[in-house]
Amino acid sequence: MTLSCRIGIATICMLAALVSTETSHSQSSSPSARPKTKADIDRLMTELSNWGRWGKDDQLGTMNLITPEKRRQAYTLVKEGVTVSLARPVEKTVAPDNPDPFIQKMTLTGLNNPGQFASDTYTVSYHGHAHTHMDSLGHMFYKGRMYNGVPQETITAQGASKLAVLNLQNGVVTRGILVDIARLKGVPYLEAGTAIYPEDLDAWEKQSGVRVGAGDAVIIRTGRWARRAGKGAWDVGGLSAGLHASCAAWLKKRDIAVLGSDDGSDVAPSLIEGVSHPIHQTMLIAAGIHILDCCDLEALGAACENRKRSQFLLTIAPLAVPNGTGSPVNPIATF
Repeated sequence: MTLSCRIGIATICMLAALVSTETSHSQSSSPSARPKTKADIDRLMTELSNWGRWGKDDQLGTMNLITPEKRRQAYTLVKEGVTVSLARPVEKTVAPDNPDPFIQKMTLTGLNNPGQFASDTYTVSYHGHAHTHMDSLGHMFYKGRMYNGVPQETITAQGASKLAVLNLQNGVVTRGILVDIARLKGVPYLEAGTAIYPEDLDAWEKQSGVRVGAGDAVIIRTGRWARRAGKGAWDVGGLSAGLHASCAAWLKKRDIAVLGSDDGSDVAPSLIEGVSHPIHQTMLIAAGIHILDCCDLEALGAACENRKRSQFLLTIAPLAVPNGTGSPVNPIATF
């Protein structure tokens, strides 16, 4: 066989492989291939599983992907020393999206106080749709199990004996990436109930020039708080923009460490009959990905837009609560 023939055959094989890859990608993200039923989600629970990947006793999940080298790389993103909070200021009044508001009780004030100190007590039911918080891997069950096969019975009146937020006591430091789907679509916010699909995530990567990679914290902006400011509070638990279940495979393939959003990541209704939170379920339980809920991303969105960049150093410091199923947090982006 001549050299030109061999080159021609190799070229044909390479083109065939590229066509096969593109076809496979197109099929995996096509509407017909999207999960639609509980059985589809059950299958994803196996396909996307990280159980045993870091050992049978692992409790960190994809936090293992945030290596010292990943942290060092994240620090190189700091050019200005400008910080932006991702936390929603706590709200103390009842609203449709805040049925159990934050309570601040003053125990010592400046009135008739012969001493030198003021003090107060905080009470907060942070899981839900009002307060910025992180879910530990001990927050959700599936068929009696949590991440890495930990039985749900390990969650008792004393809290989570495994998979607790205390595992993150040393903090989370990594590259944060704002995936601003509202700006991608040229709107101030997505309408409640709008589903985000893998092709939207692909389009964002193409527009931004940033590719999501291993150990990243991916933060999805739908514009929830901008919509609330414009139209008022509503029951976001029943109707909110967010990720469709088909995005779970995309996120797992990218090997992200943390998923966050300005609500609960899942689109509501979920569009999957019998499964209320498929993104939460596949991320927390199957893949072992910690979740940031109810971030306020309006200031961050503006900061990224002004700088024409989507990457930053992200730091998260959960409360060191033994047996906690999560924690209120104030994530900080540093540019």
